[in-house]
This record gives sequence, structure tokens and C-alpha cells, in this order.
Amino acid sequence: MRSQVIRFATEHPRRVFAAILALVIATAALIPNIQIDTDPENMLAHDDPARVFHNQVKSDFTMYDSIVVGAIADGPDGIFTPRSLLALHTLTSEILKLDGVVPGETLALSTSDNITQGAPGTIRFEYLMRQAPQTQAAAAAIGEAVARLPLLDNTLVSGDGKAAAIYVPLYHKEDSFEVAEQIRALITTLDSDDHYHITGLPVAENQFGVEMFVQMAISAPMAGAMIFALMWFFFRSVPLVVAPMLVAMATVIATMGTLIGMGFTVHIMSSMIAIFLMPIAVVDSVHIMSDFTDRYRAGDDAKAVISEVMEDLFNPMLFTSVTSAVGFYSLMLTPIPPVQIFGAFVGSGILLAFLISVLLVPAYVVRLKPATLDSMQARLHGESEHSGLLARTLPSLGRFAMNKHKALLIGAGVILLASLAGISRIQINDNPVRWFKADHDIRIADEVLNHHFAGTYDAWLVLQDNNALLDSTTRETLAQNLAAVGITLSQEALTPQAIADLLTELDDRAFSAEDDATLDAIEAAVAQLEPLAEQSRRFLDPKVLSWMAGLQADLQQSGLVGKSNALPDIVKTVNRELRSGKPEDFVLPGSAAGVAQTLLQFQSSHRPDDLWHFVSRDYRQSLIWLQLTSGDNQHMNQVVARIDDYLDAHPLPQGLEAHWAGKAYINVIWQDAMVSGMAGSLASAFVIVFIMMALLFRSPLYGLIAMLPLTLTIAFIYGLVGWLGKDYDMPIAVLSALALGLSVDFAIHFLERTRAIHKETGSLPVTLKLMFEEPSRAISRNAIVIALGFTPLLLAPLVPYITVGVLMASIMAVSASVTLLLLPAALTLLQRWALPTPSGKQDATAPQSNSGE
Repeated sequence: MRSQVIRFATEHPRRVFAAILALVIATAALIPNIQIDTDPENMLAHDDPARVFHNQVKSDFTMYDSIVVGAIADGPDGIFTPRSLLALHTLTSEILKLDGVVPGETLALSTSDNITQGAPGTIRFEYLMRQAPQTQAAAAAIGEAVARLPLLDNTLVSGDGKAAAIYVPLYHKEDSFEVAEQIRALITTLDSDDHYHITGLPVAENQFGVEMFVQMAISAPMAGAMIFALMWFFFRSVPLVVAPMLVAMATVIATMGTLIGMGFTVHIMSSMIAIFLMPIAVVDSVHIMSDFTDRYRAGDDAKAVISEVMEDLFNPMLFTSVTSAVGFYSLMLTPIPPVQIFGAFVGSGILLAFLISVLLVPAYVVRLKPATLDSMQARLHGESEHSGLLARTLPSLGRFAMNKHKALLIGAGVILLASLAGISRIQINDNPVRWFKADHDIRIADEVLNHHFAGTYDAWLVLQDNNALLDSTTRETLAQNLAAVGITLSQEALTPQAIADLLTELDDRAFSAEDDATLDAIEAAVAQLEPLAEQSRRFLDPKVLSWMAGLQADLQQSGLVGKSNALPDIVKTVNRELRSGKPEDFVLPGSAAGVAQTLLQFQSSHRPDDLWHFVSRDYRQSLIWLQLTSGDNQHMNQVVARIDDYLDAHPLPQGLEAHWAGKAYINVIWQDAMVSGMAGSLASAFVIVFIMMALLFRSPLYGLIAMLPLTLTIAFIYGLVGWLGKDYDMPIAVLSALALGLSVDFAIHFLERTRAIHKETGSLPVTLKLMFEEPSRAISRNAIVIALGFTPLLLAPLVPYITVGVLMASIMAVSASVTLLLLPAALTLLQRWALPTPSGKQDATAPQSNSGE
């Protein structure tokens, strides 16, 4: 097959050009259909239990994703001045008119109630700020009122009185960027000197999507320009350098066009496909061009030279492409859909780049004019064949690796142990807000508002009552009583709603009962159902509410939670005003009837549906809303651990279960799934790559030697991450696949060429001397091209892109260095088994001397 492919490329270049051009045009036509997706929830599969439960909770408790708008005042009276409150009132009124906003759920001073005592035993609900106050006294009174309302204090107004917030719920979180932009425009029209900020996870995610799209359009061309400049520097021929660039462009366009054409959205992961493929796609081309420029001389037949080069490089390039692809395909083993898509398309893009390289580059070379090739040869060999930096330094590096092989291997072992210690220090953490630089508006808003308020990040602890309402004996008796009046009891579980429906129906039938026996059966059934109705409304039980209040107090004391909001806060507030309005009456009623009375009173407010954010309509579920000042996974994990400890010391009331939901918790779930999945995929890829290496070289020993660069590179990079205290996030996690693939690329080329040269020389020193000429220059050029090709990412405004740029340069530098130092050292140490002197030949340069220099 190899010979047929090479022959087709060199004999039918126009067909090659036409086929690749058709592929590019067809796939490029699909790119305008691009759809951007930056929702972290989509890191989990749609049927993931945590995600399903989270969405069910949003539905059960009518919770919406919200934008948080905050106003910060600098004056001595804080936010409670007529001017500041007028601006807030005006802004809130305009926000309520925006498309996509849920007006009835918007939380602001002008939409919220003040709860006060009316006549004895009654309660009064009045808007806190139906109209903006005209005097300073009236403005201060609003602040005093908010301080008495636990659901609003430090949520709607900061504890220091310097800031106020507007919570803007959205029907669809995908609208958050557009709505936020409209709110920013409204803010510019306000007559206010206050500082306004906008934050919230929906805004951060959609803002990232917009900037990610821009970054895709900037970084890929910049990376291409950098790669072009570097290859021109190495090969000094613009026409010759065009070929690798065509390979890279064709690969990126075809891969991204296929991804979009197949209906996949472009997530934060898949947005990096173009950036990853641009440098990787030129790897094989650089090997081909490096070998070709070393062999070609003026007057040579370009077709013959390029055919010879392809014969030598075809197998190493094939295996390096396959192993690199395997590294990325291993990501498909993770349970994270965007990571799976990223791995699948980068892996496929690498294989496509190999196919295009072995077809396009030879076809392009044979179509170049002899004068162009002769000019290239004159510049390269006439001026700098032995004067370049690589040409001068690499031979010395080879001699050093051979002569100091034991010290190098011992040093590598020490570095490996230190790296493993660093890996043990890695902390898994991510936060979409931290995807922006520290000086970005989103980051500034997040820092400022979370400094003033209890927290803009949400987590929900959901309590559910799973008690069975009927035992089998009682159910049988109830069924008999109902049957006596013509009602069949359903075999399904008896829900609170079903009990209420039965009581209503029995009440109707009591009016039409024609005999005493029927009336007696109705009364017996009602006597059974009424206690069940009370028992089923579990979250009217003062003991249950008292347990919830205890958990809230413990969380507040822990300092991990800015604030918690729950049903007991509503009950205590209303109960205080019903009794006396004094602080000592801020307590729970002593009976379920008393609790029910407070909630009935609350439903006379202007926002009666707020109750259903904290308890389900059947009173069988309740939600504790936790406000966190950080969206970091580590913070959320600490909160979960704290509550687990509390549950161990204070068990849930009998029959209750606790489950987590909320965006902060969902981020923890997908991060844990990603890390465990990455660990499994990396381990699988290691095994597969080792097997492939052993098969390629037909030697388990060579398979082990080939694994040295990738093992030490991955360990060193991730050990460094641990020692530097850098959080292990999504971009860092996926780079292991890239490190694996490219480190093996260098190892395969080095070992394959070493064995081929050794067959001719029979001498290890001579072999390594020759290896540190053209083959090592090709490896070094590749490492430099790829490493520097990612440097445009350092200018990106988005942290994940910067992280990729830094780590990619580091991976290339480490893997190339390890390949050029450790592999010669290992081959020297294991010469007897790895590269024995053929019988009948004598090693002219024995290891005891340094004459290889």
C-alpha cells in the first residue's frame, strides 16, 4: 500500500489537488451552520442522574437561571439615598419590560414585600418601594425594613447597606448575554454615580461563548501565521513552506466542517480543535520537508528524492499518527460528551492530516519548478548547512547523552519521583467565571458583588419525605370503606393530592347518601383519610422545620455559606408579625396548624408564589437555598462535607432523604466525572500505546523504551501543576492526551531511524552521531514549530486558551528534550539487548573512549 500511495501522489498530483480541494469546499460550506454551546450542564449526558434531578428540582420549585445586577454606592448613607433608590427603581421597571425576563419572579426592592403587623393577630404586606422615596428618612426606612426580613437581608441588600441587587430570572438561560447587554445599555442612561455590575453563571457562560467564537477566528489564523514564519526560518523557501500550511488548513477546515455538519455544537472543548490541529497537522510535513531539504541537491530528480523520503518516513509517520490519534480517541472513554466529541474529532483530524500529508506534500513537491528547488538548496546548504544553531548544538547533546547516560537516567528517576509527589498535590477545581482574566468585567463584577452580598452562586439541598402513608392492613380497611360507597382505591401509592381528591369526593357523596350504612362508611373513610392528609404534609411539622433551622444555623456558623434561605425563615417572619413584631417572637409555631396559618397568611402577599420556591405544593419536599461567595468546586465540596458531618451528628427526621442540586453542585459532578474518566482513558491509552510500540518495533524492550518520553513528560507537567498550585481544570485534563500523542511521535521517529541507521553502521556511537544530525534536527524543528505555534494563545483574553498555550509549549519542550536525552541514554545502557553489534562487525568506537566526537 505504501508504494501505491507514494506513486499515486507523485504521478497524479492534479488528481490529488482536485480531491483535497473538493473535500475542503464541501466541508467549508457546512461551517456557517455553527452553533455555540458553553453550558457546563452539557458536560453531563442528558440522562445523567444528577442532571435529571437538577432539572426536576427546577421544575418542582419553579427555579430559574438568573442574572444578578448589583449597584454599589460610595456615600456615607450607602445605597439608601433617594437618588440611588430612584435609579434602582427606574432600572427595575425597564428590566421587567425586556423580552426573555420572567417579570413575576424578578426580585428587587420595588417588587418585594415588607411584612409588618397590622391589627392584633393580622399581618400587612406592602411593597418595600412601590415608588422611589423622596426623602432621606424614607430611604433609610427601607433599609431598616429589609434588615428585618431574613429572606432579603444580605441577598437583596448587602449587610453593610452599601449595595443592592436585582435578581433577573430568565425563561431561557441562552438569552443571558443579550439580556445582559440590554441591561448594560439601560445602566448608561441612569442618573446615578453608583457603580453597577452584572454577574451570574448564565452571563459568564454566554459571555464566554461570544468571546470564544471571536477567539476561534483570531487564534487559529495567528497560530497559522506563526507556524508559517517558523517554517520559513527553517527552510528559507516560501513555495516549499506553502505545502505544510495547505495541509494544516485543509485538515482544520475539513474537521471543523464535518463536526458542524454532523450537528454537533461547538463547546468550549471543541472550540479548541482548530487550535490543536493547526500545529499537529504540520508535524508529518515538517519531517518530510526536513528530510527532503537535507537530501535534495541541485540537479536531482525531485520525484525520485521525495519518493525515497516517503519510503523511509511512511511507516514512522503512520504509527505516530495512529498513536497520537489513540491518545485522543481515549478521551471517548470519559463520561463527558463534549470531551468525547473533542477526542473523536481531534483523533480523526490527526489521521486525516497524515493522509493529506502523504498525498499533498509529495504531489506539491513534484510540481515545483527545478529553479525553485535549486534556489532553496542554495540558500540552505550553501549558507547554513552546518552553521545553524541546531546543527551546532545537537551533536554535542548526543555525545553528552551517551557519555552521561547513567547520570541522566538517575536524574530522570529523581524527577519522576518529585513529579509523582507533585501530582498528589493536585486540586481538582473549576469555575466558569475564572475562565476570564482577572481584569475582565465578569471577574470584577463577581469579586465585588460576592464581597458585598451573601453570594451569587447557588446550591440547593432538597429534602424529600419518602414515608409510606399506609400500611397494608390500614389500606385494606380504607379500600373496604371506599368500596362501600362505590369508590375503588387505586393500587398506586396514595399521594397527598389523591387524599385531597378523595376527601372532596367523599364530602360530595355525603350530601347524597340515601341510607345510614353508606353515611357510616363515608364517615369511616373520612376518619382514616383526614389524619393521613395531615401526616402527608410533612413540612408543616414544627419538628422538621426546627431540624432545618438547626442545619441553617450550623452552616452560617461554618463560614462556608454566605447565607441559607428556607421555609423556616418564612414561617418565623410571619409568626413574629402575627404575634407582636418583636424579636423574641421570631420563632416557629408549636403546631402544624400554626405553621399552616403562617403560610396561609404569606400567600396574601404580592408574591404568593415565592412560597413554592421553598416547599412543594403537597408539602412533601422542601428546598434549602444556599448562597455561596465562590463557584469553585473545592468550596462546594467543603459545603457538602460539612453537611455530611452534620447529618452524621444530627440524623434526618425519620423518612426524610437529602439530595443536592444547583449549578454549583452540577459543576462538582461533571468535574469528578471528568477526572475519573481522564484517569481511566489515560491508563487505557498507555496500555494500547505500549502494545502498539511493541508490535511496531517487534520488541517489548523497544516498547518500554518508547514509553519513556511520554511517561516522564506527562508526569513532569502534571507534577509541576501540583507543585505550582494550579487548579486541575478541563483544559489541563485534556492535555494529557496531546502529551501522550506527541511524545510518542518523537520517540517513534527517533527509535525507528536509530534502528535503520544501526543496521548500516553496526556501531552505537556512529549511529547516534548520525542520529543527531538530520533526524534530531527534524524532531527539534517539530517541537519548536508546535510549541511556538501555540504562543498566540498567550494573548487571548480567555484563561483556558492561555493555559493551553503555556502547557503546550512546556509539553513540547519537555518531550523533545526527554526524547533527545533519555532515549540515547537508555539505548547506551541497554546496548547489549537493544542495539547489539552484528556478528562479523567490530564496534570501532568502543564506549571506553570518547572518540565519537
